[in-house]
Amino acid sequence: MMKMMSFPVFRDSMAEYKDADELLESCRSLKLDGIEAVWGGDDAIDSFPDGAAVGYHLIFYPDWLDFWRGDEKALLDKFGSRESWVSFYGGEDRQALIRQYRDDMARAVRLGAKYVVFHVSDVSIEEGYTYRWLHSDSDVLDGSAELINCLFGTDDYPFELLVENQWWPGFTFTDPHRTEYLLDSIRYRKKGILLDTGHLMNTNRDIRTEADGIAYIREMLKLHGSLCSSIRGMHLHQSLSGAYVQANTGRVPEGLSEDYVTQFGQSYAHILKIDRHRPWTDPGIADIVKAVAPAYLTYELSCGSRRERENVVRTQRETLEKGGL
Repeated sequence: MMKMMSFPVFRDSMAEYKDADELLESCRSLKLDGIEAVWGGDDAIDSFPDGAAVGYHLIFYPDWLDFWRGDEKALLDKFGSRESWVSFYGGEDRQALIRQYRDDMARAVRLGAKYVVFHVSDVSIEEGYTYRWLHSDSDVLDGSAELINCLFGTDDYPFELLVENQWWPGFTFTDPHRTEYLLDSIRYRKKGILLDTGHLMNTNRDIRTEADGIAYIREMLKLHGSLCSSIRGMHLHQSLSGAYVQANTGRVPEGLSEDYVTQFGQSYAHILKIDRHRPWTDPGIADIVKAVAPAYLTYELSCGSRRERENVVRTQRETLEKGGL
């Protein structure tokens, strides 16, 4: 089992390290094998040496299905103008997404990633507040499989493709029939699941403790039976946000800007309160990791500085050690 920490690579995140070598040395001091890299949108990643990332999290647009389908009415309802959505997505049609993903996959190849992570979900800003979904799970699974098959085709990339569960419409790891359907719909041979423990907790608003979360994850694993053999990676973190969701969803809040990009920024704080990315402190989570036995285990934790990053990684590692892992 290789252990990594998630790391968004951009100028600000690298400011506390002399270079990529110092970042990787920090990983080794934390008993990690390296990083799961996320491109931060600037050229900082260009200075990373080849082979610097064990894993790579591909770019994603939370709300993309209407653009992929070319549903201009839905896009105009959200963005207000054609110019706005063309600017946001970087083009007029689905080829813009394909181009951006392929550019990102090229970064993963250069960095020597053993796996890449793909989000299978779709959620608009409005849905993030109302929890009234505009698209079904099946709609999102079909659109995602279509995009993935366009991207990967018959090419044999050097990495595995791992689909990550969310709590939005799409792949949630709560329905084994839909999980199997998604995997069967993807033609790429080296495919598997990236099980995100915090996202799975977010699908159950009744969870109040880490112990509740562990029991629920165990229940979903049991429900999936032999499909669990497809779990190749895990994002390990916990998210106790059920009470917040129950109290703060159901309506769009007052004062939300009419400008889409501004709305996007305003909604970010709300999403972070739902998806908390905190380290586990209940050592019972080690039993879940042992049962799944993923090839890749990533500590995907919220932090604002190098010191905080190292502290939360240590907390996560110590929790697993207490659980005998």
